[in-house]
Amino acid sequence: MTERPLNSESATPEGADSSRVLGPQEIRRALIRIAHEILESGHGAEELVLLGIPHRGVPLARRLAELIARSEGLPQDADLSELYGALDITMYRDDLRSNPTRAPSPTRIPRSGIDGRTVVLVDDVLYSGRTVRAALDALGAIGRPAAVRLAVLVDRGHRELPIRADHVGKNLPTSRTERVHVQLAETDGQDAVDIVRPVAPAREGEQA
Repeated sequence: MTERPLNSESATPEGADSSRVLGPQEIRRALIRIAHEILESGHGAEELVLLGIPHRGVPLARRLAELIARSEGLPQDADLSELYGALDITMYRDDLRSNPTRAPSPTRIPRSGIDGRTVVLVDDVLYSGRTVRAALDALGAIGRPAAVRLAVLVDRGHRELPIRADHVGKNLPTSRTERVHVQLAETDGQDAVDIVRPVAPAREGEQA
């Protein structure tokens, strides 16, 4: 299984049970902490590029860019186009042959490029690591950053590749049968992270 079939584990299927693990305030606090960690690692805003992995990584990258800009004393209406963007990975995924009909998302890179800057890849869920591997391949095709770091809202474990996040909002131990359902206001109308568990069908003679 790749990191996720198309995007974040985004739909709660029928016959499943879910429990909320992060609400709007918890997500906001997690992003504030990640933004501070990025700055404390010694990278000022002028040296950074935050690149979100579509789809939900892009609004997360924008939120982090806004928090970093505010911490750096930039005005609220400051142009953030040099601080964050989007990195499409569609053509670099290792499941492309089995899912050839995926429509690419736009890649948006600051006009000044990424060469010599610290790039922070931003995604919602880190799982197998294969999405991040694809992002590294896509990044290598467009420039040569000084360093690459990874920030994720949720790390759910079960890595298949030797990839580790530098900044994590929430470590969330899960089983492989569970899913992590991330919702963001920009894409889903609300901020929430749920664990979705399959519900075994009731056996004959048992009450549902």
